[in-house]
Amino acid sequence: MAITQDLATLSGFRRRFLVVPHPNQCTAALEDDYHCMAVTLHHDGSTIIAIESLMDRAPWTTCPGARAVLGQTFIGVALREAVKAGDKVLNCTHLYDLVLLAAAHALDDAPTRYDILANDPVDGAKRAEIRRDDVVILAFELEGDMITAPAELAGRTLFQLRDWVAAQPALVREAARMLQWGTIMSYGRTMTTQGLRDVVDKPAVCYTFQLGQRTVTEYAGEIFDFSGEGRAPLAHFDGERFGPRMATPAQKGRL
Repeated sequence: MAITQDLATLSGFRRRFLVVPHPNQCTAALEDDYHCMAVTLHHDGSTIIAIESLMDRAPWTTCPGARAVLGQTFIGVALREAVKAGDKVLNCTHLYDLVLLAAAHALDDAPTRYDILANDPVDGAKRAEIRRDDVVILAFELEGDMITAPAELAGRTLFQLRDWVAAQPALVREAARMLQWGTIMSYGRTMTTQGLRDVVDKPAVCYTFQLGQRTVTEYAGEIFDFSGEGRAPLAHFDGERFGPRMATPAQKGRL
């Protein structure tokens, strides 16, 4: 079956990115059910000279340690070379992606907002879409873990898109990569809290799952549900100052 309703009216996963450029610095912020964090990249017009990062919500107790690795990875790197810097899996992958986003938009004249919406599965069917400044630019339809649309991707899983993403024009490629990983993240809504904790036994896909951290980390996630009227990710971020948000009872403790 195809999901035909406006995803904003359905229960499901929400993820928002907001990128705000200023002279010689750019802030990129992210919030979804499981994460709320931001980076501010300082540059001289061509090279990254400093990075500030903040984690307001992260799922694991060791996640904040990744902030130091971020500076080691990117400081001194040219903006246009940021995508080639360091090893992503040694970093918090979300902070890493925020630096890439900030570097790509550091010289823009105006902010950019991306919103990812994915419904909770209905009889196994899911639609996920990404909107840039309120305009839908790409969508996936899935049955179970298999993509059914767009037709060129039918029969693939979300983990089989690397070549297709790489072949897209730059702005589509940026959005496609965001949608791919946002859609994968959306399936966390069907997991139990124990299932989320058990992820620690998976391969070393990020800073927390490296050997030095995975043996001591504990799941400590604070989960928000942004489904419903008036619950927007990053609503507390005014584009100038990224501070901690306060959850309402309706948002917290879904699992």
